[in-house]
Amino acid sequence: MDYLIITLRLIHIVAGVFWVGGALVMTFYVAPTAGATAEAGQKFMQHLIGSTNIQKMMAAASGASLLAGIFLFMDKPPEWHTSSAGIGFGVGAAFAIIGFVMGIVISRNTKAMVQLGGQIQGKPTSKQLDQLNARQRRQATLSMINVTSLLLAVALMATARYFTF
Repeated sequence: MDYLIITLRLIHIVAGVFWVGGALVMTFYVAPTAGATAEAGQKFMQHLIGSTNIQKMMAAASGASLLAGIFLFMDKPPEWHTSSAGIGFGVGAAFAIIGFVMGIVISRNTKAMVQLGGQIQGKPTSKQLDQLNARQRRQATLSMINVTSLLLAVALMATARYFTF
């Protein structure tokens, strides 16, 4: 029994579940709710981002899943990489990398929004409101690219071993 491969698969899957699940919850529930609740939502997001370790945990989970996946992929013989399964896992990995990069960009945009929200005292100025709206629109677009990429990665990784072409 290869304990290293079992450990890598466990890390890859468990960390991936946390990463993708967290991205889905943030995209479809937390961010829209925070946006819809105006000042209360800003305070919630300031606390979530500023006072918890959610961004660090998401970064750790995504990094661990990605690194474990790379090691698992590279453990295969070269001819496997051009097989149907190898191509499926490779394309899935490309989508995961896109999701990872989007996560970094989303994290930076989130920090900028929280910082901007912290500068707003009472009713925002028109300039602050424009900046916040622009950041929220950007966040929504980035988040949809992110979750789409991650869902494609999950779908390909879950089914690649069964590909025959």
